[in-house]
Amino acid sequence: MSSSDIFIGETIGTAILILLGGGVCAAVTLKASKARNAGWLAIAFGWGFAVMTAVYIAGPLSGAHLNPAVTVGIAVKDGEWSNVPTYFAGQMLGAMIGAALIWVAYYGQFLAHLTDHEIVGGPGAQDTTAKAVEAQEKGAGPVLGIFSTGPEVRNAVQNLSTEIIGTFVLVLAVLTQGLNDAGNGLGILGGLITALVVVSIGLSLGGPTGYAINPARDLGPRIVHALLPLPNKGGSDWSYAWVPIAGPLIGGAIAAGVYNVAFA
Repeated sequence: MSSSDIFIGETIGTAILILLGGGVCAAVTLKASKARNAGWLAIAFGWGFAVMTAVYIAGPLSGAHLNPAVTVGIAVKDGEWSNVPTYFAGQMLGAMIGAALIWVAYYGQFLAHLTDHEIVGGPGAQDTTAKAVEAQEKGAGPVLGIFSTGPEVRNAVQNLSTEIIGTFVLVLAVLTQGLNDAGNGLGILGGLITALVVVSIGLSLGGPTGYAINPARDLGPRIVHALLPLPNKGGSDWSYAWVPIAGPLIGGAIAAGVYNVAFA
């Protein structure tokens, strides 16, 4: 695979991943959405199908890593790091594009949600709304969960551990069951296996932190949330942002180490 193939494949694939994965979060969250309150099961399967779709689109070009933790895991397994920056660049750009496309697709719903006094404060008093927005700015705004993850209980050690454990399961599954014959990305059957693993992680381990298990999936959309002209959007919770970056990278590296000791 050439560097251009890797970059293009990862950009397109990660954009599709975030568009469909973040899209199901928008569908479940936003008040004017027909899927409002569809629940965690819909989110878990939505993300799983998003992974499957993105893998089959990007696989022929880049091997469909779509996740810096997977890229690190494969690099640790093989000892080959030359293409890692190209993978990272495509993944970050794709994640930001996908997040921006969610905003476009749900533009009217975002406006309706973020101007609803039940969401941002009220009833109708400007000072109440201003206080609500000021409080949101200190942490996560009312639609941040569409773009990135956050903990239900804010405990740095637990939150980091949860992301490490979830990503460990994902990357170990990729390395043992999902790689193509060349070992540099997901194979045809591997795409389906990985999608089902993501559903399982979401259902079993997603409750504490929202299971980022992918640094680009969290950081790219968080940046887009900070930049988008959304009314009353509140804060982007940057104090937490390091957890879904560090946790998945650590988990991916540990999974590769276990693979090299136990399976290689």
